[in-house]
Amino acid sequence: MVEIGSKIKETVTMIQRKVKQVPSVAVVLGSGLGRFADELSEIEAISYQEIPHFPVSTVKGHQGKLVFGNSGGKTLVVMQGRFHFYEGYKMEEVTFPIRVMHSLGAKDMIITNASGGLNRNFNLGDLMVISDHMNFMGKNPLRGPNDDSVGPRFPPMQDAYDPKLVSLALEVGRKIGAPIQKGVYIAVSGPSYETAAELRAFRTWGADAVGMSTVPEVIVAKHAGIKRVLGVSCITDMATGEGHEEVNHELVISAANAAQPYFLNLLRGVIERL
Repeated sequence: MVEIGSKIKETVTMIQRKVKQVPSVAVVLGSGLGRFADELSEIEAISYQEIPHFPVSTVKGHQGKLVFGNSGGKTLVVMQGRFHFYEGYKMEEVTFPIRVMHSLGAKDMIITNASGGLNRNFNLGDLMVISDHMNFMGKNPLRGPNDDSVGPRFPPMQDAYDPKLVSLALEVGRKIGAPIQKGVYIAVSGPSYETAAELRAFRTWGADAVGMSTVPEVIVAKHAGIKRVLGVSCITDMATGEGHEEVNHELVISAANAAQPYFLNLLRGVIERL
């Protein structure tokens, strides 16, 4: 953490040499949801491999590009593919792009993921607006020495997901006829899927969906000073811990692809009204 300020500066300087757009909104796209970035106007894109201190996405369904462009009258910086703790990266590596996007100018962040539905009232293909989260990953990305120049030692996580943006997303979702839900997201480290006992326990705790991302990025976003965060989960499998639900990464990608029309319209509608 103590060297993070200089790394951010180096990365931002390199990106600004290549890209002239100044983003106001950061977007992180989860598994199978990368099409949104391809539909922006005035696109400028940089491969993660070209960016100093950026990891490289190794997971199918994550294209590995930082994309700049416009949607709904806003300039966006979009992560078309993210990094996961289970890939072997350190938490500070997983979350480093969030700090860079904030330093590039992003004041708001929309973060998405594919997740398993714990709530019995959810269905495959639902979009869940995240109202809160639980960190069950065994790590916090802020652990270790703190650099006060990039964020406070003890950042509050109350209302980590902006309540007004939660309400806005639900309103937009209902307006476009999307299968929209609201709930609590619990993050696990992965990469193995959860046992039935774990899933039942998570549901008992009050979690509505489970996944392997998002929480570290949101913690760092609030630490870095991003003003408003909106999270959206695409329910790509049912994980209630009852019966023998089949789940694998191919099914997750397939379900996320099927939900893309609603997902794209939801993002467009929310961004227009930010």
